[in-house]
Amino acid sequence: MARSMATEQYQALIGESFSKEVHFDASGIAEFARLCGDTNPLHHDPTYAAGSRFGGIIASGPQVTSLMMAMVADFLASRGPGVGLGFNFRLRSAVRAGEVVTMRWRITGVKEKRSLGGHVIALEGEAVRPDGTTAVAATGEVLGMDAP
Repeated sequence: MARSMATEQYQALIGESFSKEVHFDASGIAEFARLCGDTNPLHHDPTYAAGSRFGGIIASGPQVTSLMMAMVADFLASRGPGVGLGFNFRLRSAVRAGEVVTMRWRITGVKEKRSLGGHVIALEGEAVRPDGTTAVAATGEVLGMDAP
C-alpha cells in the first residue's frame, strides 16, 4: 500500500528543530504563579526567595513547561490542525528571575495512526539557562491531524 502524501510530508519533519528565547522577569513569574493559584513564596516574595538556596525569585515548573508546550502547539498549528497527546518533563534546575532561557524542540519520529486520523509526532526538548545548564528536559507526542 502506498503511503499518503500527508505521510511523506510528516516524515520530512523528522530532524527538524525549532527554538526561541524567553525572558523570565520577577513580575511575570509572580503573575503566572498568582493566576495558577501557586502561593509558593519562591515565586512571589523577594525577601524570602533571597534567603533560599536559589538566592532569589524562581519561575514555577508549570510556567516553564507550559511555555514549552505552547511552542509545540504553535509549531504544529502553523502546519495544520493538531492536538497534544502527552508530555513528560524533568525539572533539573531552577529558572531564576532575570534569566533568558533558550527553549528548543527536535522532532525525533513520526508514525501514521489511522485510528486517530493523523500522524503521531514524537519530540525531544529542553530549556537551557544562560550558563548552559539544562533547566528542563522533555519529551512529547502530538497528533498532526490529516485533512478530511
